[in-house]
Amino acid sequence: MKKLDIKIDDLASPEYKSVLDRAESRVEEAILFRTISQKSPNDDIEIPSFPIAVMIVAATTDSLIKSRYALAEAKRISELLKDERKEKVMKIANNFNWKVRPVESNINAPPHDFALHFTDFLKNATGFHDKKWKLVNRLVLNGEVYLTKSEVSRLLEEEVRRYVEGKLDAKVGSLPQNIMDHVNQLKQLAIEKRGEIRLEEIPKSVIMAAFPPCIKGVYDKIASGRPISHIGRFALTSFLINIGMTVENVINFFRTVSDFDERMTCYQVEHIAGRRGSRTKYIPPRCDTLRTHGICPTTDEICKRIRHPLAYYRIKLKNIKAEATAKQM
Repeated sequence: MKKLDIKIDDLASPEYKSVLDRAESRVEEAILFRTISQKSPNDDIEIPSFPIAVMIVAATTDSLIKSRYALAEAKRISELLKDERKEKVMKIANNFNWKVRPVESNINAPPHDFALHFTDFLKNATGFHDKKWKLVNRLVLNGEVYLTKSEVSRLLEEEVRRYVEGKLDAKVGSLPQNIMDHVNQLKQLAIEKRGEIRLEEIPKSVIMAAFPPCIKGVYDKIASGRPISHIGRFALTSFLINIGMTVENVINFFRTVSDFDERMTCYQVEHIAGRRGSRTKYIPPRCDTLRTHGICPTTDEICKRIRHPLAYYRIKLKNIKAEATAKQM
């Protein structure tokens, strides 16, 4: 890219239209599908489209677009690395200063491709909740964790996601009008699809239609990128955990918040879920407490009969199921 010596104003030229279109398509796919197609057939388009896409996303200043795009690029890299030779994977890992080396598989042991220093492993596996990523369940020798190429690719996905997220925090100055047109189109797309995006991250077993008005209000604020109080976050998090949402899904939901902090969010959600500290699984505050803190905007008939958000959810869920059964008869 440095050799190409492209100036921002140059991007207004028709010569770069195909590059801009590819950059926009990367971001659009990320918003809609949280994935990015493998590549365009022309490297002269594909390579410069990445930094331009990063610039476009940064210019949107939209936290939802930023989180979707960083995750999509990271997943794309992870999939590509699974088909690469060990040497290529090593080069990518070395870009992040990993202490990693290739290993030969022992015929009498499970197959491994790499040995990674445990500090690099923990830095990237902390947010994973599958038991196989727990250090106690890994083969560890002399401070090194033994991994397959696929597992290393997954850990690198986390590095890439953080790397891209760091790039997206850069302040973008004045851009040519044709680029701003792309920026505005993508911002509008995110606004139109925000509700669908939030819904896709809610497990099918969690019925949003049964949410009490207080919880729905907090949920909608976060989904739209608006800030909420500490008590509001606690109420929503504890509610979601108690109705069956996984810790990982709750953390992913909070990624769209403007002040999202991965480490702090993981700690707080896991603490509420009873995985840390006293190991106590917390429940949401009672209705009277939520009213005191202004997190009870409206009420309905069910609200008048209950004193707790979880009681509302159980009653409303029962009503929804009964209505669905009646329609089938």
